[in-house]
Amino acid sequence: MKKNVLIVGAGGVAQVVAHKCAQNNDILGDLHIASRTKSKCDVIVDGVREKGAMKVEGTFETHALDATKSADVADLIRKTGAEIVINVGTAFVNMHVLDGCIETGAAYIDTAIHEEPDKICETPPWYANYEWKKRDACAEKGVTAILGAGFDPGVVNAYARYAIDEFMDEVKSIDIVDINAGSHGRYFATNFDPEINFREFTGVVYYWEDGRWKEKSMFETGHEWDLPVVGKQMAYMSGHDEIHSLATNYPQADVRFWMGFGERYITVFTVLKNLGLLSEQPVTTAEGQEVVPLKVVKACLPDPKSLAPDYTGKTCIGDLVKGTKGGEEVEVFVYNVADHKEAYTEVGSQGISYTAGVPPVAAAMLIAQGDWDAKTMKNVEEMDPKPFFEVLDRIGLPTRVRIGDEERAWNA
Repeated sequence: MKKNVLIVGAGGVAQVVAHKCAQNNDILGDLHIASRTKSKCDVIVDGVREKGAMKVEGTFETHALDATKSADVADLIRKTGAEIVINVGTAFVNMHVLDGCIETGAAYIDTAIHEEPDKICETPPWYANYEWKKRDACAEKGVTAILGAGFDPGVVNAYARYAIDEFMDEVKSIDIVDINAGSHGRYFATNFDPEINFREFTGVVYYWEDGRWKEKSMFETGHEWDLPVVGKQMAYMSGHDEIHSLATNYPQADVRFWMGFGERYITVFTVLKNLGLLSEQPVTTAEGQEVVPLKVVKACLPDPKSLAPDYTGKTCIGDLVKGTKGGEEVEVFVYNVADHKEAYTEVGSQGISYTAGVPPVAAAMLIAQGDWDAKTMKNVEEMDPKPFFEVLDRIGLPTRVRIGDEERAWNA
């Protein structure tokens, strides 16, 4: 059994991860959290202790770390004795943290594909550009690396695997739908790091259809979805991480991702993009100062963590999976509904951070217990989803299934 966890990052998702690790430290052992700015880690751990989140008495220490230096990551892993690393830092550090884990033998978990600061939307499949290049190294050293273990990517990958295994002989399509029907009360804000948020939508929309990659522009294709709890919501086809592994593992299926956006978001996004303010490339001001427009926009927007106290409403995220069983058409929607206020009451975060932060802790618990200790690199859909759902049910993100007019728990 693996023990002791190092959390990398100190943003909104890291706050959820910290609370959930504390609530399950009887399984996960000693806890550590590290970021470039140690004081941010101190605030998170202080919040954990104020809420009395630690299930049993134990260590929860904070550290300063430049996670762009894999040698420093490896040194901290050795210093803390961490056998599991949950990387919820910026996507720019993924490969450095992964290298630190490969060097030390620690298990690695992340929630998004690696990105380079000066590149957006590279040639698909995106995982093949970075993480998958380390697959052989993980296998050779027996290092468990679970990629994309947030909600989307992550839980939605497991939803696809479950729907296909349980209800189908053949899968035809996987449509992932992410709807935030909540309100933060601000004129404009992003629910997670603005830089990463905007980068998702400024490039080409890649999707997998008819056995090949196809392209669209952002906001080119919209569809109104009628979903449990949140009702009818408009969502737009977007490029997203999970398409790239699902298309590799289920090449016979069309794989698309749909995200909900309000009219204000679309308007502001469009103006910023048309003005060049979402560019990741540096420009020089009239005063001779070099700046990156996207980073300036990020600096002007609210910190996503600050949205939590005022957030109301719910999220609904799930997979509509279509296929055949015994020659008959089958359609299954596997999903979760989360509440912003409930998330804030429990861990001091809004629902978007909550849905992203709970799953990697569930993955860590499964690695600690041996269920997901694969000793190689895996995407979530390559792992048994049922133990994952069982832990998620227990720690805050229950899985539901809609088949026709029937709504039920996944294991009913």
